[in-house]
Parts: sequence; structure tokens; C-alpha cells
Amino acid sequence: MIVRNLQRWWQRLTGYHVRMNAPINVIHRPEQSCFEAIVDGHRCVADYRLDGQLMHMHHTLVHPALEGRGIAAKLVEAALQWAQTQGYRVNPSCSYVRVYIQRHAQWQPLVR
Repeated sequence: MIVRNLQRWWQRLTGYHVRMNAPINVIHRPEQSCFEAIVDGHRCVADYRLDGQLMHMHHTLVHPALEGRGIAAKLVEAALQWAQTQGYRVNPSCSYVRVYIQRHAQWQPLVR
């Protein structure tokens, strides 16, 4: 009930419809070295750079209007799953990625 009321308040205040339960479709774009999701018309990304068998995860970006919906977490999780299947180690130079890995112990073995 509280969440629904907050959504209505936010929509009236900003004219922006908040869709909290919309699925987040993450796409790997290896030619751009990123994982990407388009959410409500906004491009969200987790950028990386490969150096041999090391994946440097150096940047995540989610539009401020979309924050708090778990989008960055979905991007980072997809990137970490891909790194794991490729046998890469991960250098989490992005502060968000570093904290995400600290909070999710299953990804810590990937960290160089």
C-alpha cells in the first residue's frame, strides 16, 4: 500500500510513470565493451575493458529517474556471469561493482 501511494505521489509530482515491476532485459554488447539495458527509454550500462584474462569493470550508469529499481545490480550480475563463463578474473574498479561483489559472496572468487 505504501509503495503504491509513493508511486502515485511521484507520478503526480513529476508526470513520470514509475513501473517498478517491469522486466529488465540486459544485452551484452561486446563491440562496445558493455552490458546494456534500455529502461523507460533510458540507456543504462555497465562498461568493461578486457586485458587478456582480466575484465576491468570500470563504470556503471543508470539514469537518476531509474535509481532504486535494481537495474545496476542486473547489469553487474549479467557481466559477472559472463566473466565467469569465459574464465575471466574481474578487477572491480567501479565503486558500485566493488560494493556489489562485497555484498554477494558468490562473486568474490572472481576478483583478482
